[in-house]
Amino acid sequence: MSSATRLRPEELRSYRWYGPDTIRASAHRQRTLQMGFRRKDFTGKPIIGLINTWNELSTCHYHLKERANEARRGVWAAGGLPLEFFALGLGEVMVKPTTMFHRNLLAMEVEEIIRSHPLDGVILLGGCDKTVPGLIMGAISAGVPFLFLPAGPMLNGHWRKHTIGAGTHTKKFWEELRSGTITHQDWEEIEEAICRSNGTCNTMGTASTMTALVEAMGLTLPNTICIPAVDSAHPRMATDCGERIVEMVWENLVPEKILTREAFMNGVATLMAVGGSTNAPIHMVAMANRAGISLTLEDFDAVSRKLRVIADMLPAGRFLMEDLFYAGGLSAILNRIKEHLALDCLTVNGKTLGDNITDAPCYNDEIVRTLDAPLTDVESIAVLRGNLAPDGAIIKPSASTRELLVHTGKAVVFNGVADLYARVDDPDLDVDENSVLVMKQGGPVGGPGMPEWGGMTIPKKLLAKGVRDMVRISDARMSGTHYGTVVLHVAPESAVGGPLALVEDGDMIELNVPERKLNLLVDEAELARRRAAWKAPAPHYSRGYGAMYCAHVTQAPEGCDFDFLQGSEKLPEPDIY
Repeated sequence: MSSATRLRPEELRSYRWYGPDTIRASAHRQRTLQMGFRRKDFTGKPIIGLINTWNELSTCHYHLKERANEARRGVWAAGGLPLEFFALGLGEVMVKPTTMFHRNLLAMEVEEIIRSHPLDGVILLGGCDKTVPGLIMGAISAGVPFLFLPAGPMLNGHWRKHTIGAGTHTKKFWEELRSGTITHQDWEEIEEAICRSNGTCNTMGTASTMTALVEAMGLTLPNTICIPAVDSAHPRMATDCGERIVEMVWENLVPEKILTREAFMNGVATLMAVGGSTNAPIHMVAMANRAGISLTLEDFDAVSRKLRVIADMLPAGRFLMEDLFYAGGLSAILNRIKEHLALDCLTVNGKTLGDNITDAPCYNDEIVRTLDAPLTDVESIAVLRGNLAPDGAIIKPSASTRELLVHTGKAVVFNGVADLYARVDDPDLDVDENSVLVMKQGGPVGGPGMPEWGGMTIPKKLLAKGVRDMVRISDARMSGTHYGTVVLHVAPESAVGGPLALVEDGDMIELNVPERKLNLLVDEAELARRRAAWKAPAPHYSRGYGAMYCAHVTQAPEGCDFDFLQGSEKLPEPDIY
């Protein structure tokens, strides 16, 4: 940006707080001087908010206190004033009932932190699953320049002869423990070996998927999301973020200049290439809605038909994020799929995506494959429709059993996750490997919060027979680290009267992924009878955030955002008197 188009100091947003010759501005200056800052520290300089999702139960973010200090160095060096804010830390696994329940709360908090304070730009520090979309949704709505600082993945796990990945191998070895092929001592050793450092899940789960999409969309510095959290390159990257956000403010590089529809479609293409999490469509639709961009399930399905998985990463493949870092990082993948990308999209470093990935090297063709030698012969993510999911459902063919992608079987129905765990291991349960496990009450309202219950456990008597996968259907989500022939996000959900609510034991269900079909093979007259007899479940909450959530959350195809938060209309700046 030329000097002629750069902001002048009096055009900074923070000038409204500090610049005028008024009693209110004087009070702002007094209170900032009270904290020990010098007058020249905040006069005519960009004020940068470091919005940090660190806390001591946000386990993937345990190092972000240090990274905030390293980002602070960069802000000072570039002539800005860094100020840290702690936002809701959504540590996956620890937060109940599910981090998805609180994603919108984080988004609201971020938007209001920015709007209510004299901030000219922000760095968003996060990485664990829902912190990524939550932070970005709020920052998009606030509209100031922002840059995402990814927490980075943990190191590879190792147990005996196995290289193990968080989440994926938890599920794999848990099934082996339940079937008796490993011991409780083995299990305790695995617990101690699987998460070896600070950082997010080292598989291509939701955390790494979302940071990959955010990088492809231009919201991080180039080739940063694969840097392991404890690598010395990571604090250096944090300092670079601090320097760059100051320049972004002077350049007035606001989100709307970066987040075009083409940028979001770059994220969709990246999702397919990395074999990413089934959670991603929900979050991307929510972010797009905040930016005023139309993004639908059909967009995801259309790209998935054209672009196969080229990253050999767990859970669809074999390798982990540390391996991808050594192989060249995300830039190596983006360079391999550049014919599917809009290369002229602007990114936070002021260059285009094409500029950032030109000649990006790949150091391991086994980890990052080529388009003509993909990892799988099936799609990364497919969108299903039919009378069981008129508004859509999601499946991940690349992590499914191929023989089950076309399947018809009898339903075994569970009315929620408590019912599942109470009965799934009952020796008298009428189930075999051809059955279809169906779980209700797992959606946005029914969960509540659409928990990751969709990857239902296999009945113990089938595990004993060697069964490790079967068709499972629910309105819930599944961890991005998990795998299996699992149909998710069935919409409308059962709790609001969607067709899933009408399924009964013994009903035949047809799954046909190549034809994108999901049908309940029950005649319409019988379904009408069941529909007339259906009663909505009692609400989970009568007050507080939970009551607001259940009253205003949208369904999965709309992004599970609150209906009153969607849209790109900017709210007026706060009055300062």
